[in-house]
Amino acid sequence: MDIEFYQLTSAGDREVNQDYMAHVLKDRYALFVVADGLGGHYGGEKASRFFCQGLLKCADTYGKRIEKNPVIVFTQWVDAAVVEMRNLFADDIASYQAYTTCAILYMDDDIVLTGHCGDSRVYRMDSQRVLWRTRDHSVPQQLFNDGVITDQEMAKHPGQNKLTRSINASHTSPVEVNIYPAKKRGDTFILCSDGFWGNVKEQELLQLAQPGSSKADLGKLAQLSVLRANGSSDNVTVQWIKCL
Repeated sequence: MDIEFYQLTSAGDREVNQDYMAHVLKDRYALFVVADGLGGHYGGEKASRFFCQGLLKCADTYGKRIEKNPVIVFTQWVDAAVVEMRNLFADDIASYQAYTTCAILYMDDDIVLTGHCGDSRVYRMDSQRVLWRTRDHSVPQQLFNDGVITDQEMAKHPGQNKLTRSINASHTSPVEVNIYPAKKRGDTFILCSDGFWGNVKEQELLQLAQPGSSKADLGKLAQLSVLRANGSSDNVTVQWIKCL
């Protein structure tokens, strides 16, 4: 794959980092995932980690089948990851109250696929604009869709933590899967938890899509997101993929 990528994660101002990220790079395809865990007593930390580990464990089985029926096979891949998540929790009672969001990006030479659940996001940009982003499964997203609040107001809305979908090991995966045209040279993709996008403006995000942008620019934006939270920053996790 002709791509370049950087990634970082930080606990922000929290004691525990319940975010998790992972990736698979093959000759034929690439897969990236960011997950944001929810649940006390380290349950959320386990949920995000176990889900990502499940995706990676199932990669060899499902990655080679994508071209046959992309959306169906990708959905099966995600469902299998939830089953593996359940297996990793085993008899841990924390699993009942442990949830995670996810933002998944799959790319090969023919298609781009996203899978998302909750308020972790995937963005696709060129050097001029954000081409699209995944739509959150949250109360603020519904209010934005209805024209009640603006995009910039979503992160500060008091209902920001109210998700309408999240992943739990005991239930069927509610991940939304979408298919898009193939990547192009110059495309930039961002996967991130709400701790990152919540305090970064769209124009600032576009800095990462400019020629010559570097890992240092990503670090500056992540640091800025933490500083703008004024001591109450959530976990901050981001993956940045540039198509060469």
